[in-house]
Amino acid sequence: MEKLILIDGHSILNRAFYAIPVLTDSERRHTNAVYGFLNIMFKVIDEEKADYLAVAFDLPAPTFRHKVYKEYKSTRKAMPDELKQQVPLIKDVLNSMNIAVYSMEGFEADDIIGSLAKKYASKDTQVVVLSGDRDLLQISDKNIKIKIPKTLKGKTETRDYFPEDVLNEYKVSPLEYIDVKALMGDASDNIPGVKSIGEKTATSIIEIFKSIENAYKHVDEIKPPRASKALAQNYETAVFSKKLVTIKLDVPVESSLKDMGICGMYNENSLKIMQSLEFKSLIKRFSSEIIEEAGRDFKTDYNVILNTKEAFELVDLIDKSKPYGMEFACDNNSITAFCLSGNDGKCSIFIAGDTVKRAVDELKDDNLSVENDEKITENDLIELIKKCFNEIKLVYLIDLKNIIKKINKSKSEYIKEKDNIIDVAVAAYLNNPIKDSYKPEDLAGDYLNMGFISKEDLLDVKNTKHEKSSKKGIKKLSFCDEIKKDNQTVLNYFASVSHIICLAGDVILKRVKELGMEALYFNIELPLIYSLARMEIAGIGVDRKRLDEYGVKLKGLIDDIEKEIHDESGSDFNINSPKQLGEVLFYKLNMPGGKKTKTGYSTAADVLEKLAPDYPLVKKILYYRQLAKLYSTYALGLAAYIGSDGRIHGNFNQTITATGRISSTEPNLQNIPVRTDMGSRIRDIFVPGEGYVFVDADYSQIELRVLASMADDKSLIESYKNEVDIHTATASKVFGTPAKEVTKEQRRNAKAVNFGVIYGISAFGLSEDLSISRREALEYINNYFKTYPEVKKFLDLQVKKAKEDGFVTTLYGRIRPIPEIKSSNFMQRAFGDRVAMNSPIQGTAADIMKKAMIDVDRMIKKSGYDARIVLQVHDELLLEVNKENAEAVRRMVEETMKSAAQLKVALEVEAKIGNTWLEAK
Repeated sequence: MEKLILIDGHSILNRAFYAIPVLTDSERRHTNAVYGFLNIMFKVIDEEKADYLAVAFDLPAPTFRHKVYKEYKSTRKAMPDELKQQVPLIKDVLNSMNIAVYSMEGFEADDIIGSLAKKYASKDTQVVVLSGDRDLLQISDKNIKIKIPKTLKGKTETRDYFPEDVLNEYKVSPLEYIDVKALMGDASDNIPGVKSIGEKTATSIIEIFKSIENAYKHVDEIKPPRASKALAQNYETAVFSKKLVTIKLDVPVESSLKDMGICGMYNENSLKIMQSLEFKSLIKRFSSEIIEEAGRDFKTDYNVILNTKEAFELVDLIDKSKPYGMEFACDNNSITAFCLSGNDGKCSIFIAGDTVKRAVDELKDDNLSVENDEKITENDLIELIKKCFNEIKLVYLIDLKNIIKKINKSKSEYIKEKDNIIDVAVAAYLNNPIKDSYKPEDLAGDYLNMGFISKEDLLDVKNTKHEKSSKKGIKKLSFCDEIKKDNQTVLNYFASVSHIICLAGDVILKRVKELGMEALYFNIELPLIYSLARMEIAGIGVDRKRLDEYGVKLKGLIDDIEKEIHDESGSDFNINSPKQLGEVLFYKLNMPGGKKTKTGYSTAADVLEKLAPDYPLVKKILYYRQLAKLYSTYALGLAAYIGSDGRIHGNFNQTITATGRISSTEPNLQNIPVRTDMGSRIRDIFVPGEGYVFVDADYSQIELRVLASMADDKSLIESYKNEVDIHTATASKVFGTPAKEVTKEQRRNAKAVNFGVIYGISAFGLSEDLSISRREALEYINNYFKTYPEVKKFLDLQVKKAKEDGFVTTLYGRIRPIPEIKSSNFMQRAFGDRVAMNSPIQGTAADIMKKAMIDVDRMIKKSGYDARIVLQVHDELLLEVNKENAEAVRRMVEETMKSAAQLKVALEVEAKIGNTWLEAK
């Protein structure tokens, strides 16, 4: 039996819009409804193994129902703008996928679906209707299945309805369901129905009498009497309502099964639109042939150079006054090849590797010119790159930091900073910091309006074909290997990337200038790349013996606390199992506050933290979790990252956080806990090299100082100028207590409000943090804003600006888009408000720290002292310094960081010296 799927377009789009959080692409178009719609559609196609597919949409024009009843759907809220803009977008996507789309003036999508369903349903063709509108249940029959999606905890599932399913759930047949709806009315469509008759009574009446008309004939028999009287007095309204809710089955829509055939959905056009919308997970549905073909879309003329002499001759001949794009192929720590591409599309690929003779035999390329067997070495490539960096007017590339690291094999050598080398990924990040990727394929779609395959997808295609044609156990192809072998597809891709980088570079920089971030880019983000590269090259030392001892200590504590938990609970259970833990706490021990879910009782941290003050056992469980986390993440986890030199060379990223903060990965060295004794002791395993010490410099309350300055709050500024304890000063003013009489609890509460305000904390959030009532929390916040009125004005202004412009900015002009602030979803809007309040403050503090890091790095180089930055953690810099220079460097770092920015409140920095990170902290 063949299957035809009919989708109620607006219904599914609307459902997806509210089910999926805000999503936007690089053009800041909302895309969450489109993304959700496609996922639901694909899931149903896969489940049903459909042969045909069509989508019906409503039109804004009045329908025949509006003509007979002007109030029809008049109570419905207008469609949110974020959803409205996605209607033409989903239609474009469906058209690109060759999916039939139907609309007809005067009729609703339900009518079109009903007519198509009845036209094509037969013993040979089953029709599957997908809609969130239960009105469509009325057309269910043995050959028409209605699928109603339901979203629960972010997952969408569907419930199927044949006539027997409708009868089982609603106690009436599909046709009788019309009469039930007519009697009870429908508030969402403004169907009047019969007053005093609700769903339960309507169902009971139709279950007995089968129709409104027959019920009216036996109106005296209807129970309860109230319903009998209501129908007797409103029979005409009931009949009229029935007319409104009855789906038309004879809409004259032109259609054929052939037009609805599912074929050619995954084509080059639909791939490009998926790429432009940045639906990366959906691209995987396309065939390898389509994906590979997309990789050939962008053709670039290239020639391959394999010998040193020709390579240097070519570089000498290029026009140094023009901009060029560069792309690199790197294998581990080595540069295997690089491309140099001008905006005319001509590209040269320089390859280091096997002997030229072997390469010529494999290439058999007429464009290849080889004068001798002097192959290009990696050192030759590095010299060529340096030459290009020094002489070409503008060099665009995507990953400057890692190129610096690969060129700079000597860890003590400083790479010369140059403003003619542009990292386009970092510039693109400034333009839109809420994206998750700035790869070549992203730049192609975002700035050149073209689809482009990713390197990973291209290699997946090559490897899939390679594996099919090879024996089992064959080694997967690598990008560098494919370049050496002159795989034409890979070489063309490699060359095309450098061309894309070149073309996109101009557009990206123009956008940076238009957004007012040129100074931010050239004065902070670009030089920061060099500082981060040097920091990663330096790495930070780890004492393996201390790490091992720390692990043993932790394991002992874990074993001890585990035994205590088992003894006190009277159960030998797996503490790491939420299900088992929940059963012990809330079933066996009958503790209050148990929230049962499908998988058992919730044992989330917030649930246990509420119980901990009254239940010592729960306090021990929370302590066990802390120790277990420390053990797995640090005692065991850090060991895997220690290099042969005894140091960890982590990654520090400047294109990940939306606020502009630097993040740390592999491992995350910015998330080391400091509030517990065992957590803070992790810092004791980090040690400087022999003959060196650490200098740890930390900004004091930088975000609060930024807030005072940006808000220009005289009272807050005065407190800082008088060098009083800011939390004590706030407590004194908020609680009306002389400063000398402020209690520890009052200071703690004031501190929570001080920092909470920065993050747009609500009364509910503060009440949870301080374990006080919401009324008290609201009073604290209101008193705070009375004390610092300009802070309130500033935060309100940020929210207003975000709603008007869609973004907020830092003191340095950094932009933080906030699409959530215009969401129709309350929770999303509330999140957007908090982001609008916080981002200018946190972002400005991040900008200051970045500038300080650059200034300290340059200060070290200028001074000639034997020192280097080895770690950056939010508001803190850690330096490794020769013992002889330690005190001088400590003073210089303090002064340099203090002068990184001139605010209305002076920046304060404290730097300490120590033999371990813990000691220096």
